[in-house]
Amino acid sequence: MNQYRVLIDANDQKGLVHKVSSIFYNFDLNILSNSEFVDKDSNKFFMRSVVEGAVNKKELIDSIEALLPSDSSVKVIEPKKKNIIIMATKELHALGDILIRHESGELDANILAVVSNYDALESIVTKFGIPYTTVSHVDLEREEHEQKVIDAINAYDDVDYIVLAKYMRILTPHFVETFEDKIINIHHSFLPAFIGANPYKQAHERGVKIIGATAHFVNNNLDEGPIIAQEVIHVNHNYSWKDMQKSGRDVEKVVLSRALKLALEDRIFVYNNKTVIF
Repeated sequence: MNQYRVLIDANDQKGLVHKVSSIFYNFDLNILSNSEFVDKDSNKFFMRSVVEGAVNKKELIDSIEALLPSDSSVKVIEPKKKNIIIMATKELHALGDILIRHESGELDANILAVVSNYDALESIVTKFGIPYTTVSHVDLEREEHEQKVIDAINAYDDVDYIVLAKYMRILTPHFVETFEDKIINIHHSFLPAFIGANPYKQAHERGVKIIGATAHFVNNNLDEGPIIAQEVIHVNHNYSWKDMQKSGRDVEKVVLSRALKLALEDRIFVYNNKTVIF
């Protein structure tokens, strides 16, 4: 029996759960799990169902859409490994965590390649049997370098997500628009606090008692894209900003892998620069 993830985003209306469940019943689909949420401020309804059975996906989508309000979104997704490309610079911790999870079978994805503007991590990545592409930025204008990176990514078919595992270059609007809603970044701070460069030094100067990390989708506002996952740890006055940075790296890699897992399992709805996660 096939499984399907059914994702619904619609304006809220009385009886939507009953209507959709009735359609599943009419198609002889068994509901394995179901989650729903209504944002009362925006009157938005979100629903994620996992169903099992044999069905024509287009017919199922058409039947659900016919009962929903206009401007609704319905997706029916067959679970399978998604294709990802990882972008990195010189830091290993976030990239290494993903590589190990992938090697152990924990990550439900195909890592097509690692793309970097340095070759510093190549020897490690190739030990995992994953292609490594260096696209140096040296002596290139930002737009010229980014186009080379875009070309390197587009050499692979059907890329579902691009994961910025401490890729330390600001992306231009053109790059973001080219891969809209596909770029996941890890930021070394508990956003929205201390955005931009060297947040651990900013945090130390402010005398914070917690530090954290934030995984988010990338948009054209620096470090302000829809937040997927966050985590914090406690620190105190004994920590230098470099101590904070070392502790923060552990949080960063865990949060990035958690966010990636949510994306791979189709658990994220994005709206109004926010997320609903089931």
